[in-house]
Amino acid sequence: MKSKLILGTAQFGLNYGINNNIGKVSAEDCNRILFKALKSGINTLDTAEVYGNAHQLIGNFHKKNDDSNFKIITKFPKKFKINLIENKVIDYLNILNVKNLEILMFHSLESFYNNSNSIDSILNLKSKGLINNIGVSVYTNKELKLLLNENLIDVIQLPFNLLDNISVRGKLLKKLKQKGKIIHTRSSFLQGLFFKNIDDKNLIVKKLKKSLLELNQITNDLKCSMEELALSYCVCQKEIDNVIIGVESLSQLKSNVKASNFKIRKSVVEKINNINIKNLNLLNPSLWN
Repeated sequence: MKSKLILGTAQFGLNYGINNNIGKVSAEDCNRILFKALKSGINTLDTAEVYGNAHQLIGNFHKKNDDSNFKIITKFPKKFKINLIENKVIDYLNILNVKNLEILMFHSLESFYNNSNSIDSILNLKSKGLINNIGVSVYTNKELKLLLNENLIDVIQLPFNLLDNISVRGKLLKKLKQKGKIIHTRSSFLQGLFFKNIDDKNLIVKKLKKSLLELNQITNDLKCSMEELALSYCVCQKEIDNVIIGVESLSQLKSNVKASNFKIRKSVVEKINNINIKNLNLLNPSLWN
């Protein structure tokens, strides 16, 4: 059965996440994780050149398992030479051992605008079948609004979670779907913040303590885990096509897959939707010190 989950690979090549206690995943564990992902119905990987050696690890897996290829989403580095785009993409395909890229992403809206003169080259790659879709990763609602009428962009990747929720994103998600955009969300666990001890001295935890307590109370009432609440809330949104997760171990992947199948009641979804964070900067990990 196909899963709505996409496996992010930042942890394959980097020590990534506020709650990462394991560090970079070993090559052997990467292979185990990728095998399990396929068996769990996850057929797409989200990666990037800047994720250390993630491209190489994925490519090695494909080379050894040529009948088990993933669809690949990858991102350009923030700075790249426009006249070498086709060479860059062909390099990616060779390293990843795939025939085409499912989505070629810009890291940010700023990168998309700064490299607007590269679009013709990218559309040419699309016409050749080397990439299937063009995407951009965004952070704010202001950026989402700018993309409503951007016909060149097929896929939008944005943060979405229990706090960065429907009260923040809902109206725009509906408008984006009406425009035919494919929507992928990331940061389901707010980079592990939801798993921090509520009395942790972390400054962001302190500032969000009231809302985190509310979420903890919901899990207590439902007798479910925070992982189940967080993933099922994202997966159940009809406007969201796919939810990107990142894992540090095989056991974590198994746990995430199981949690994503938790059935969340409509009344609970509405309760989460009503949590409203006034200072949205607290929900943007790129702004955390």
